[in-house]
Amino acid sequence: MTVCRSNAGPCGLRRARALSGRFAAAAALCTVSVTVAAAPPAIALLDCVVIDDNAAYNDASVTQSQQARAAMASAGLRTRVDQRSLYKVADNRPAAALIDSYAKTQDLSACNGCELEIGRKLGVQRVGVCWVQKISNLILNINLRIEDTASGQVVFQRSVDIRGNTDQSWRRGVDALVGLLASEPEAAH
Repeated sequence: MTVCRSNAGPCGLRRARALSGRFAAAAALCTVSVTVAAAPPAIALLDCVVIDDNAAYNDASVTQSQQARAAMASAGLRTRVDQRSLYKVADNRPAAALIDSYAKTQDLSACNGCELEIGRKLGVQRVGVCWVQKISNLILNINLRIEDTASGQVVFQRSVDIRGNTDQSWRRGVDALVGLLASEPEAAH
């Protein structure tokens, strides 16, 4: 029987081969598959606009409460979309001057492409336009349209009917819209 006293020579080579074989086997057993989820695309969600069919009959307090609800719905929409990682919601402040200039002259829910310019200025892949149509104090609907900023193609458009002009009904409407968006994951790609 040959006794190996050093790592050099035939005995050292056998040990090295045996160890490398063991390492290869261990590595094969320890192989881990890692799946990296793609980051969601960035989106600019513009503030919800109120389209009131009876605006001429409203007093100032009704108009003010509806504007407060629109702000609440806008913030809620951004928060819920971001929390569910449907999109990475952009901060609209860098485009505030552009948004304000358009909002002074037209309805951002139907401005014939101004939303795309806003989205491009913010460097996002998608832009979302929200509007609430108030038919009466009982019948309202909340709408969301998402467009690809490069092509202008609509990738998502849904409407949710709500009953009652209350904070709770508006919140539920926003929740329902986000649920519809979540049910269509292809809208985010």
